[in-house]
Amino acid sequence: MYNGSILYHYTDFQAIDGILRCAQLRVNNVLRMNDSAEMRHFMKRLCAAIVDRLNQEGDPERAEEIWHLFREELKKEYSAFAACFSFRRDDAAQWERYGNRGRGICVAFQREYLQKMAKGALSLQKVFYQDDMAGHPMVEGFCRLAREGEALSVENAAVRQAMCTAWACSVSFKHPSFSSEYEMRLVVSPFENSGFDIKPCYHVTKERIKKYYPLDLKAMCGETGIGIEDLVTEIIIGPDSTQSPAIFQDYLRDNGLNALAQRVSLSDCPLRGLIK
Repeated sequence: MYNGSILYHYTDFQAIDGILRCAQLRVNNVLRMNDSAEMRHFMKRLCAAIVDRLNQEGDPERAEEIWHLFREELKKEYSAFAACFSFRRDDAAQWERYGNRGRGICVAFQREYLQKMAKGALSLQKVFYQDDMAGHPMVEGFCRLAREGEALSVENAAVRQAMCTAWACSVSFKHPSFSSEYEMRLVVSPFENSGFDIKPCYHVTKERIKKYYPLDLKAMCGETGIGIEDLVTEIIIGPDSTQSPAIFQDYLRDNGLNALAQRVSLSDCPLRGLIK
């Protein structure tokens, strides 16, 4: 079971320094996360559901048009950016996938405050894990466009808007094999820019250049009427970490986060010593 009021962010010590000392939360490109079918999973399954519906209604020509429309759309690369959280506390799979293979750290956030901070182009979204999109409202939306008899092309403003909405929805769907993650995401919509004037930053590694957006947690907390120490409820040191709790507490106190120093604990997950 999990406490739905708390969201857990598993990460490494470099990232936690950015979150706590610099009061900055990065939203990263979801296409570079662990699901290789990010966003496209939803789009492919949505297309299949629309095609099935139109074929069932006896309109194979429009079904074929929809199939070609989505095929061309899936050749494009749209990016959404997100910070990922789980409802799972001290979870072995989360430590291994996101917490530097158990050597990192987990910070717990108040979901209520994150929800209040998600404004404009930012939204806090629950992730759904499913293959069958037959019941999704966008199926009927695209079928309605098909029945109207207009050209099913992105040159059509209504079709373009529907496709943009579909891409935005795609960020909240992942393959069912990831269902154990129980994930929520703080998402920057790929199509909504109003109220979001943050300039992107780039992190250069030996292998590639990564794009991200730095969210100013201090400013966002200020707008909500809270402090970072209100937002963060707990900090858990990973099961295979060599970090000294006392030194980490000193780090927090020396950075003016005295209350958080009292909320540091060691993981109870029996992953310790198994990952090398």
